[in-house]
Amino acid sequence: MPTELPYAADAEVSLSYDELEVLRLQYQKELSQAHITVQTKFNYAWGLVKSPMREHQVEGVRLLQEIYRSEPTRRRECLYYLALGHYKMGNYEEAKKFNSLLMDKEPSNMQAQSLATLIDKKVTQEGYIGMALTGGVVAVGAILVAGIIRRATRK
Repeated sequence: MPTELPYAADAEVSLSYDELEVLRLQYQKELSQAHITVQTKFNYAWGLVKSPMREHQVEGVRLLQEIYRSEPTRRRECLYYLALGHYKMGNYEEAKKFNSLLMDKEPSNMQAQSLATLIDKKVTQEGYIGMALTGGVVAVGAILVAGIIRRATRK
């Protein structure tokens, strides 16, 4: 049985410029007509969240949050991409919150399980980096204090 879950590719794979442009143009067309369908908004948000560009991710999450708030029947499908968007932006607590909501509704959802694994790995990695930085600051502080003490005892 493989240890890696198969659905984590969403976190790394983005649409091509042309694919995202098709979604953007459809969204802009409907926006100019003052009627954006939920599906068009969702499709555009989905493409933006998958983008490697942070400003796209932010806009995608914003659109998904609008759908989540205004369309109760579409909440479940928004949860994964809200979690993914927050994950890609480094907002791991928000990502975990949305992903947990999805897993509460669908405990066997492989995408959510895979994303939970990615989130946990990043949180752990960030924790190690934080500990290393803290350790470095403590070491530098100790060296400075030792130097001050050494100078004080020489006088």
